Amino acid sequence: MTPIVEWPAWAVLLIAYVFLQRIAELAIAQRNTRALIKEGAHEFGRKGYPLFIALHSAWLISIVIFAVPSPRPDLLLLLLFALTQALRYWALFTLGRYWTTRLISSPNFPRIRKGPYRFFPHPNYLVVVAEIALVPLIMNEETVAIVFTFLNAALLVWRIRMENRVLGHRRTD
Repeated sequence: MTPIVEWPAWAVLLIAYVFLQRIAELAIAQRNTRALIKEGAHEFGRKGYPLFIALHSAWLISIVIFAVPSPRPDLLLLLLFALTQALRYWALFTLGRYWTTRLISSPNFPRIRKGPYRFFPHPNYLVVVAEIALVPLIMNEETVAIVFTFLNAALLVWRIRMENRVLGHRRTD
């Protein structure tokens, strides 16, 4: 365990980026959720949502507590992380106002099948799976990568099943 004040600058920037990104995503998701609910949408799987917040919070905290970043990052892992971020933003921009961190839907909303959704039914989950493994690995913390990959997988199995049921009721354009 190395105190964050002793981390190399690249590691501090990476963890700050991930933290700030999560905060920004929650703010955007909250705004979109409110707007969609006003349009008649409903939330599904509400009871499971705090588990995702807890998992992602514990993941970030675990990285900060246990990571011992090397002076230089593994450039291949960093490149893979950058590619996951490109996919994340592509997915989010494709969904636009329909993107939230909660499961919000209405039969009146379209089923999005453009952008990365042409290739993957849940591209943002692909990003999160990769990110949960990659960020700790970039920081030389394999245990956090393994433990949280399994915890995240358990939550995603539940969430994807529910999401597929809910999205099945949307109209296709």
